[in-house]
Amino acid sequence: MRFEEQLLMDLKTEMAARNERSRRVGRRLLAGAVVAGLAAVAAVAVPLLTGPEPAYAVSKNANGTITVELKEFRDADQLEEDLKDLGVTADVTYLKPYTKCQGDRGALVGGEYDTPEEWRASAHYKVARPGPKGFVIDPRYVGKGQTVVLEFTENPKGPVKSQLKAEVIEGRVKPCVPEHDSTQLG
Repeated sequence: MRFEEQLLMDLKTEMAARNERSRRVGRRLLAGAVVAGLAAVAAVAVPLLTGPEPAYAVSKNANGTITVELKEFRDADQLEEDLKDLGVTADVTYLKPYTKCQGDRGALVGGEYDTPEEWRASAHYKVARPGPKGFVIDPRYVGKGQTVVLEFTENPKGPVKSQLKAEVIEGRVKPCVPEHDSTQLG
């Protein structure tokens, strides 16, 4: 075999090897793209199939109290339904930062309170207390025909996520009309 023929054969062999390597790299890239595509589809499809993460968690404690852990300020109507299923009539309102509900929302159980001692002895103080995973509702302080009114004001600053105002109302609860709260900083 002449030198030129040998050179031509070596060149053909090298070109064939390069084409094979190129095909392997292409297949690897294609396989990688397919895997990445499937991962992206799963990342979108799983939340669509399972739904968004719940805004809150509700659990009944052994002593009859109810723990509510808020994760997001949404689904107030569903929280009211879940509390009703556990025996507590509730009116839940989520407020924007630096706002509160205007005026009174109804007839307070036990009437008005004037001193800190009266407040601490009232159903309003005892019905909803901070707990290790959120707040705890004690159904013993919500009687028949009464509603626990829970107003959460979002707190954009500081380590506490929200401020809670709880009252127990006898009879009909008036709707919340939000207004500026000058007692909050900001």
